[in-house]
Amino acid sequence: MKIGIILQSDKPEHVWNTFRFGIASLKANHEVTIFLMSEGAELDTISDTEHFDISAKVTQFKELKGVLYACGTCLEIRGKTDAGVCPISTMTDLLKIVEESDKVLVF
Repeated sequence: MKIGIILQSDKPEHVWNTFRFGIASLKANHEVTIFLMSEGAELDTISDTEHFDISAKVTQFKELKGVLYACGTCLEIRGKTDAGVCPISTMTDLLKIVEESDKVLVF
């Protein structure tokens, strides 16, 4: 199954759970793409906490061949030119992810 995930939050627990779900899905042999949007585009600035090892989860997601994109406009609004963790993408790319996914989740 192809799973598309839209991450709109910068709250550490939301981000951590998004990647935990993505990792579990990849381990179950699903294809997973995460699109970072709104506050989610700030992923590279979200620090690990005592309870949420976000950087380790992002690394594991990528090692398992999960695909990750960040909204270019969302980054631009935040004064950024680089996502730091993944390629910059567009709404056209997000539309393609939604069209090609069997399921789409929003965190």
